[in-house]
Amino acid sequence: MSPSHSKTIVHVPRRFVAEEWGGTETVILEISRQQQAAGNSPLIVTSMALAQHHRETIGGVPVKRYGYCYPFLGLSKDDKSAMDKKGGNLLSLSLFNALLREPDVRLFHAHALKRLGGEVRTAARLRRKPLVVSLHGGVFDVPQAELGAMLKPIENKIEWGKPFGALFGSRRVLEDADQIICVGQSELDKARGELSHERIAYLPNGVDCAKFADADGPAFRSRHGIPSNAFLVLNISRIDAQKNQLLLLEAFARFQTKTSDAFLVLIGPETQPAYAARLREFITTRQLDACVRILPGLRNDSPELVQAFHACDTFVLPSMHEPFGIVVLEAWSAGRAVIASHVGGLKALIRDGATGLFIDPNPSESPAALTGLLHRLHSEPGLRNAIAQAGLREARSQYDWKRIGAQLEELYQRAEEHAARRLGKTR
Repeated sequence: MSPSHSKTIVHVPRRFVAEEWGGTETVILEISRQQQAAGNSPLIVTSMALAQHHRETIGGVPVKRYGYCYPFLGLSKDDKSAMDKKGGNLLSLSLFNALLREPDVRLFHAHALKRLGGEVRTAARLRRKPLVVSLHGGVFDVPQAELGAMLKPIENKIEWGKPFGALFGSRRVLEDADQIICVGQSELDKARGELSHERIAYLPNGVDCAKFADADGPAFRSRHGIPSNAFLVLNISRIDAQKNQLLLLEAFARFQTKTSDAFLVLIGPETQPAYAARLREFITTRQLDACVRILPGLRNDSPELVQAFHACDTFVLPSMHEPFGIVVLEAWSAGRAVIASHVGGLKALIRDGATGLFIDPNPSESPAALTGLLHRLHSEPGLRNAIAQAGLREARSQYDWKRIGAQLEELYQRAEEHAARRLGKTR
């Protein structure tokens, strides 16, 4: 299938900044690039959350940002910052107005729900355009503990934004969508059980295999004081309780006592500063400062990201919850063995013992189990290489962005067909 004709595809995430990068931002940028290559004109319309500029181009894709607020009384500066970083239910009337005025729109693709998703829904309805909604996790398949942490900044606060949610049909976004996309298999299964229609599809995230194929790993080690002969364990993810770096630190502390060449690097933006402080306290208390580095989140275009993968010996993702795990694809593309939690989308992504090794992130014995896997990969380089090569083959054959982009175009056309029937149009 090919696109009907060249028009603007409007992507609407909650926030989009190069300095606070994550899996959702990677997905939106990469599918936008594929759409540009196919002759479409993708545009990212978002809020000013964590941003400095109203207009910017990131990775060749234009970004427009608009003012916003969190409609709760009594929010502190720290509360607002926490919501900017993770899960804030924002309101932006200027963004909604921009969606109504954006010319030559082919379809709207919402990457958020709640009030912002409702704004996209209503703009699509008023303009008689198709609505596609991506679930990047945190909707149907999210642990209660994580949901509680996301809602903590608005505890005991008075919300004055509910009328806007009703006005924009925030609770109707998924029922009214012309196509829903789930990046994780577990989210898909639960969505199908919750929604009244079948316009739901699984579309995994992808990876630019060529981008991660080669980089100067030794330069990364030298820059950060990591010995060339160290067995380097890497984690790249938000510094956040959901990502469970504390489990990795506990396991690494045990691993390091019997492995003199062990080294650990954690890279990611600090979305929960209190959790980051807890990690640093653990490092100091356990006297791990000489062999552990915590590096701030790097821009999406930083060469250090790719270098870090090539510098490491194994990649660990011990998340409590993970909708998909795009960093696993990146580690595979760099030819690195992966250890990951048996949760969420990772359960369908990784084949245990073949393309990676699984841990259970919840039970009390998890640190010992993870320590055992680290010892195993350290002492069995043949196994480590076999797992790494199997992951590399999987990334190249199944998850290249060109393949994912073509599948997304088919889903867009399904959405357009459903919208045409709904609106009584003849295509």
